[in-house]
Amino acid sequence: MEIWQMSAMDMARGVRTGAFSAAEATRSVLARVEEVNGKANALVEVRADEALDAARAADDRQRRGAPLGPLHGVPVTFKVNTNVAGLPTTEGVAAYAGHIATENDPQVSSWLDAGAIFVGRTNSPPFATRWTTENDLYGATVNPWNPAVTPGGSSGGAAAAVALGMCALAQGSDIGGSIRYPAACCGVAGLRPTPGRVPAWSGSPSFDPPMAVQAFVEQGPIARTVADLRLGLRAMETYDARDPRAVAAGSRIPGSPERPRVAVVTDPGGPGLRGSSTPESVEAARTAAGWLADAGYTVEEVELPLLGEAARLWWLLALTEFEIGMVAEVARVGDPGFRRFFDLMYAAYREEFGQVDLPGFVAGWSRRGMLRREMSVFADRHHLVLTPVSGEPPFTMGADAESAERTAELMGRQWPLMSVPVLGLPALGLPVALGTAGAPVGVQVIGRPFEEEAVFTASEVIEARAGLAIPVEPAGSR
Repeated sequence: MEIWQMSAMDMARGVRTGAFSAAEATRSVLARVEEVNGKANALVEVRADEALDAARAADDRQRRGAPLGPLHGVPVTFKVNTNVAGLPTTEGVAAYAGHIATENDPQVSSWLDAGAIFVGRTNSPPFATRWTTENDLYGATVNPWNPAVTPGGSSGGAAAAVALGMCALAQGSDIGGSIRYPAACCGVAGLRPTPGRVPAWSGSPSFDPPMAVQAFVEQGPIARTVADLRLGLRAMETYDARDPRAVAAGSRIPGSPERPRVAVVTDPGGPGLRGSSTPESVEAARTAAGWLADAGYTVEEVELPLLGEAARLWWLLALTEFEIGMVAEVARVGDPGFRRFFDLMYAAYREEFGQVDLPGFVAGWSRRGMLRREMSVFADRHHLVLTPVSGEPPFTMGADAESAERTAELMGRQWPLMSVPVLGLPALGLPVALGTAGAPVGVQVIGRPFEEEAVFTASEVIEARAGLAIPVEPAGSR
């Protein structure tokens, strides 16, 4: 096995035991980047010289017997909407190419402090707001399994890079599905942690980020294995004073039993947005449910209308607030493809809500609190919830900006993803099987706050039965 093919855990173990050096691991990964990135466009900045310098410094620390972090010698990537000191935080927008970060974001500092080797930046749609990953600044990222369908967004570059072996771990961000969705689309695993578990700063010190951004955005790892997600999360969950929400790892909730009860929801029912779940997505969820039942879990398929209502509430709260400042900025600097998607998304929003007034917006935040309470009571019996990761398999590139009807349908089918931030829960997206389009179709495992370990354990059952071969060769090379 080449070093770049190894899991993050095996890579870290190999460096620590002297089987190979951090410099050798980094050279192997950079050679893989050179081989496949031109076909995938997942990394839009490759920091080869800096990575090799950091790897040699890591090897020197090890020779001196200095303390080593859990990611010592492991090559990682960061997303282009994440601040890395001295580099532009472009967010996939050409006009932001001169926005140079003056400091590292907490999620960058934590991985670097844990010994990770930074090899490059991953692609994102403009403003990290689209269900695919393309922009006029860097171009489109290709799904490694089928270039005709989306790699997911907004962390599509991160997920594709992991799937292809261009890094062992990738950092992603998730406000409405941007870690979980691309991970499943590309055949890997991605975790959105419990709010407060991973410190982050979502915005600029020079302006106040919107309430929905402060409440809904989380930072998390993307990896080829669930075990690697554990490693990535462990290194991320540090203290950082810039995030007052961040708490020490752990929970006051009584721990879940070894095989907690699982509620399977394939269509939430109730007052949700247009578009529920396609038969292929439903089949993926029921297949995964069967695997959990085989492993000893008590599995029950239920309707859970509050998931649909929570997804609808995401639209009301996030899009109402984003409109205040984002519409003008998108018109000013957005590229034509993104502007079209953005306009169609807001057309669907208008059809659903009309003009939201202040009392309606405030009532939405109040309703969020009640939904979280209802979910907490439900989760006291069903500690895990299993859903499709999306209501449909990866769609054809460009379909999200095809028409107002299609955009509304696709957005509605993301109910599993958008419900989670509103409810403040941890969730993990991962693949189940290759779908009819030749790209992975996935599921989402949702847990109780700070119960990531129960989510990991159930996800490992699904991962073992799915058995997708990762890393992959780019489509057309196999």
